[in-house]
Amino acid sequence: MSDLQNFSLSAEERKFKRDTSLTQNYIKVGVATCGIASGANYTLDSFKTETASQCVQVDILPTGCVGSCHAEPWVELRWNGENYYYHNLTQDQVPALVASLKDGKPTDKNLYATSGTLYQQPYFQKQIKLVSRNCGVINPESFADYLLFEGYQGLQKALTMTQEQVIAVVAESKLRGRGGAGFPTATKWSFMLKNEEKERYLVCNFDEGDPGAFMNRSLVEGDPFRLIEGMTIAAYAMGAQKGYIYGRAEYPLAIKRLQMAIETARATNLLGTNILGKGFDFDIEIKKGAGAFVCGEETALMQSIEGNRGMPRPRPPFPAQKGLWHKPTTINNVETLCHVATMFQFGTEDYKRLGNEKTGGTKMICLTGDILRTGVIEVPIAISLKDIIFEIAGGSPNGFKAVQLGGPSGGCVPMDVIDTPLDYEAINALGAIMGSGGMVVIDQTKDMVSLALFFLNFTKDESCGKCTPCREGTFRMAEIIEKIMDGNGKEEDITKLETLANVIIDSAACGLGQTAPKPVLSTLRYFRHEWEEYISGVRNRNKQPTFTINDKCIGCTKCARVCPVPCIAGKVKELHVIDQAACIHCGSCFQVCPVKAITKS
Repeated sequence: MSDLQNFSLSAEERKFKRDTSLTQNYIKVGVATCGIASGANYTLDSFKTETASQCVQVDILPTGCVGSCHAEPWVELRWNGENYYYHNLTQDQVPALVASLKDGKPTDKNLYATSGTLYQQPYFQKQIKLVSRNCGVINPESFADYLLFEGYQGLQKALTMTQEQVIAVVAESKLRGRGGAGFPTATKWSFMLKNEEKERYLVCNFDEGDPGAFMNRSLVEGDPFRLIEGMTIAAYAMGAQKGYIYGRAEYPLAIKRLQMAIETARATNLLGTNILGKGFDFDIEIKKGAGAFVCGEETALMQSIEGNRGMPRPRPPFPAQKGLWHKPTTINNVETLCHVATMFQFGTEDYKRLGNEKTGGTKMICLTGDILRTGVIEVPIAISLKDIIFEIAGGSPNGFKAVQLGGPSGGCVPMDVIDTPLDYEAINALGAIMGSGGMVVIDQTKDMVSLALFFLNFTKDESCGKCTPCREGTFRMAEIIEKIMDGNGKEEDITKLETLANVIIDSAACGLGQTAPKPVLSTLRYFRHEWEEYISGVRNRNKQPTFTINDKCIGCTKCARVCPVPCIAGKVKELHVIDQAACIHCGSCFQVCPVKAITKS
């Protein structure tokens, strides 16, 4: 049976064919970017070589990423009806695993979980895989795999509805844009139908410029047809004839798999003219960006597609009024459009059940920084930040201090507010933003003023320079912070920073400039004492502080447990001592001491 013939199978026939194939023995290796960086391609090749040389009959299949970056290379083995999941399985461990198959019992070395226990593991237990359900499961370059796993059933359903009915389904699901602002997707689409202009465009924002964020890359590398299907449904709903995917040139594997999916869709009448005989025309073109952070802003992105310098333009007119080439245009990001395909495949019930009053469904989050388990996760809207950081990510080995939410233009929030739910409005109230979903966890060894300057310097350097508030304002803010950190700051400098930050927020030309001061404002809100310590002379980046333990010490060992070197010695309930020669002056001990027995000079 050809790939295209799978398209005509009923849901029951697809399930039967899929379940039948899953009874066979196979080895799946995740070969997305994170896996490849950890040696997954070598692991895959080693399995091919070893199974052939040891005469073991088993299918070797490449897949995308299940999101467990900390556990790459990731391997799923199905053997005699049982599933085995292996983590950090490098090529040198493959021969022993293949040899164990000949003995009838797969080895336990590097075993992560078995059938039925994967979602009992802390990293997976609180995840709900909707939009990423195929990632790490199917071969992302196999059209047949995508069809067998309910692919294109959503488009078939959508094409039996009117445009208004499709938008009504999206509204019922309470789907909001996953690119940052959280604008209701159905409302955004409805603006296009109000425009009398017939030439319309749909743009997928695949720029993903936030450091430490790669959710969209993971989705596309693991399930590229889902994005194509979601875009096609969206284009039908809005009457768009042409679509553009604006992708980062730094994502070569994702771009390659997207191009393959587009060409396959064209060849099977799922893109092009008269799609599925419904009189609907739509095609997609990939535009590669050069890595400018500002091109994540939708008007700058459109300028770049048109061949101009990527610089934001004033709104109104909004893109739905005058977008690409002054024609009506809607911009959605990768995750939003993948949710559209998923929703039409499986219905809106999961979205309403997993969300809250204003937002439906799940959110993909990228976990990086000072945590035990890094990766890409998918969790229900309204799960608490605490559950994500401590249950899923495993917390910070050197003690949790803060989490940066929403990328370099987001905010840093501390321990005492991490019971906050993963919700657009709730996170905004903290002085941060949801953004595209990046979370950078910060431990007790980090200086929050230095981090604020780091994030501000990023947005300052990436400013397009068009508007004075962003171009000059962020530069002046960085100057003031440099002055404070060099020990020349005064109390009024903090007031200047707050005033300047609020002016930039109120007057910058685009969303990137308007959010650039958030790292500074959030650290001033939650970690003001660290700023004041620089001004008082307790902290100075040109002079490392000295920490000593006095006789108030109760021997609780908290300082020794968070010390990253370690350089603190002492028995329980006895006076501890810091080895000054080994101390790296991070201050983590000073932060956690419950009785203030550590002095800083």
